[in-house]
Amino acid sequence: MKKLLMTAAALLMAVPALAEEGKFSANSQAKPWNLFGEETARFTAKVTDGLCALTGDCPDDCGGGERQMVLIRDADNAVVLANKNGQPIFSGATVDLAAYCGQHVEVDGLLIGDPELTPGLTAKVFMVQTIKPVDADEFAKANLFSKAWEEKHPEAQGKGPWFRRDPGVKAEIERTGYFGIGHEVDKKYLEENPQ
Repeated sequence: MKKLLMTAAALLMAVPALAEEGKFSANSQAKPWNLFGEETARFTAKVTDGLCALTGDCPDDCGGGERQMVLIRDADNAVVLANKNGQPIFSGATVDLAAYCGQHVEVDGLLIGDPELTPGLTAKVFMVQTIKPVDADEFAKANLFSKAWEEKHPEAQGKGPWFRRDPGVKAEIERTGYFGIGHEVDKKYLEENPQ
């Protein structure tokens, strides 16, 4: 029994090391999050915004932090959606990548996605953990969202996650309800699922 418990404990401790190895995993120092279809990835790419990559509408500043950012991967010219930074909160990568608009960078992070869970969606999204210009020596952590959000919304300071205090999120909930499909749906759900 003791051997079984020791084996189980060893396997549980090894779980973080089980991130898949993928085509771009060489030399990656990314920390696994144990997400479905996760693979470490380190590659070079050009930073731009998604509208630019898809339509050719390319402002000099990549939309000034208001557009979803993408990475045009050098190895295969793939458009990689960078939808998450390295913070363990619900935050995107736009703030971290916007400063590198139009530049070639090296990024390290996680490609995430599982076609079995998302039929028809075979591309993986990217969670940027670190970034640097290709000619720089040191990587910078991709963790700027919280600071940028606090500077943009000084009136929303307080306890709890940022999204519960965000004026835009609160206004949208006020307008469309928590599910985004009307207050009547919220009311019905609460009646059917009392706390």
